[in-house]
Amino acid sequence: MSAPLFLVESLPTADQLILDGPEGHHAATVQRLRVGDELLLADGRGGTAAVVVTAVGRGTLDLTVTSRGYVDADVPRLVVVQGIAKGDRGELAVQAMTEVGVDEIVPWAASRSVVQWRGDRGVRARTKWVATAREAAKQARRARLPVVAGAPDESTATVARRIAGAGAAFVLHEEAEERLTAVELPATGEIVLVVGPEGGISPAELTAFTEAGARPVRLGPSILRTSTAGVAALTVLSTRLSRW
Repeated sequence: MSAPLFLVESLPTADQLILDGPEGHHAATVQRLRVGDELLLADGRGGTAAVVVTAVGRGTLDLTVTSRGYVDADVPRLVVVQGIAKGDRGELAVQAMTEVGVDEIVPWAASRSVVQWRGDRGVRARTKWVATAREAAKQARRARLPVVAGAPDESTATVARRIAGAGAAFVLHEEAEERLTAVELPATGEIVLVVGPEGGISPAELTAFTEAGARPVRLGPSILRTSTAGVAALTVLSTRLSRW
């Protein structure tokens, strides 16, 4: 089994350190790591440090660094524009997409989104997405955290501008004739993938995105939920880009 990963604000410059705070509590109290156990520290920006436990305290671990590393960012970047969904479907989408390697998630205030992120509610909802992505990255042993865009969400006009500057952009749409498995992919830049909410993408939104340069595509004959469509599409792209 691979070593568990814990996220820190910055990696240690010395060879000895103490892991405390929430991560130290989780490592020492929840996972009950012991002297001699190995784990991995990551700063969420690609930097890593392999460490071994030398002592265990109350919610703390004394660690010794055994090696250091760096994980380059993948190119092209995979960006998913996720229509805001009701209940926990958005968080389920964020969790699964993080596990399969998304580089950025853009919360999109689609016209057919049942839930709208407004004021404090929107800030809290986006914060949940950030926390979900962080925990999923730890579970997946990812040295790089995906970015969660938005303040707290993005408008259709903002998404269209993002599409216009991308290396390629695709809108998952049930009436599309092209398949994501067959479209041409760029070697650099960003690949932007738009996933609609439960009610789907409106004709006006589809027009705005296609005029900005996006191409409607489909995955197959099945109509997927908003919580699973993004991860399915990312799986296709990751395979085609030889990430997997």
